[in-house]
Amino acid sequence: MSNVDKTIGLPMAMLAELTHRCPLQCPYCSNPLELEKADSELNTEQWIDVMRQARDMGILQIHFSGGEPALRKDLEDLVKAATDLNLYSNLITSGVNLDEERTQNLAERGLAHVQISIQDSDEQQSNKIGGHRNGHQLKLAAAKAVRKVGLPLTINAPVHRLNIDHLESIIDLAVELDAARLEVAHVQYYGWAYHNRAALMPKRSQLEWATKVVEKAREDLHGVLVIDYVVPDYYAKKPKACMGGWARQFLNVTPSGKVLPCHAAESITDLEFDRVTEKSLLEIWEHSEAFEKYRGVDWMPEICRNCERREIDWGGCRCQAFAITGDAANMDPACEFSEHHEYLVSLAEIDSAKEEILFDYRRMGAFDKSNVKVAGHSS
Repeated sequence: MSNVDKTIGLPMAMLAELTHRCPLQCPYCSNPLELEKADSELNTEQWIDVMRQARDMGILQIHFSGGEPALRKDLEDLVKAATDLNLYSNLITSGVNLDEERTQNLAERGLAHVQISIQDSDEQQSNKIGGHRNGHQLKLAAAKAVRKVGLPLTINAPVHRLNIDHLESIIDLAVELDAARLEVAHVQYYGWAYHNRAALMPKRSQLEWATKVVEKAREDLHGVLVIDYVVPDYYAKKPKACMGGWARQFLNVTPSGKVLPCHAAESITDLEFDRVTEKSLLEIWEHSEAFEKYRGVDWMPEICRNCERREIDWGGCRCQAFAITGDAANMDPACEFSEHHEYLVSLAEIDSAKEEILFDYRRMGAFDKSNVKVAGHSS
């Protein structure tokens, strides 16, 4: 095993974005606005080498993601390689390209867990949000296949103004699908979600209602369903420890081999990221300029360095600081002590009050206006 610098720490997990290709077109997609084409993707041997390097660093988990990882014809080979390297493998998928036969094949090769995203509990609304005419039924079939072959299932439910009023039925659907865990994550506004923020931002009253729904469901479904809950930063008073702190616990490899400290880091346009095709994963983790830029506490503004939460939230989200203030080194505007906090809250209030919004679907190439109208909510 490589001698990882103990002063920096050890990443426990690696997100492997195998491709940016996807059958869905969700307007809140976490991928960057400029999507990587298929001909730029790492090949099978390169991905296996990256996993081997990760194992040698002491990484324990690999999360296969995208886009849609099931669009990779070598997914089974990559899962088998992860198993041979004693890595816990998790598949993060839309489920649209995952039938029972392929699920069984992946399970036989050692896949340990599956996460399937759903857009809504309502079929028509789900298909409209995802931009796929029968995506909802394909997702349900995939979730049932996962449980049929004996794999544990997590349902990921990104929440926003288009589906938040259906949260109770989304929770019921997760129980019906025999999921062990449900992640109710209010959309975080980077990348495509930032571009479509006005179409996605819920009202504060909707957030408060959703929080009560989750709290009650956690009590009612104790021992049946674990519910993780992520609130939108725009309505928060304290920043979250994004990814456990910049370049502290997590790394992400993009389809073309760029290594990021978080999946949204490319939204910080004045940073350059090294590639595993040019440097080793360990070298990037320990010495990459982008990783060192906001690691630890020395980079923080003085008020943050003196805050008792400095090693709890690690300064919050750099991507959000850049998106709102134009400087990733500024305080996270989610913090109530930030000079930009009231501006952040006002953005949420203005966006959520709009009654009819168009959003752009997430598509390869240039933006394509969807002409989907989003009705405002009165709650």
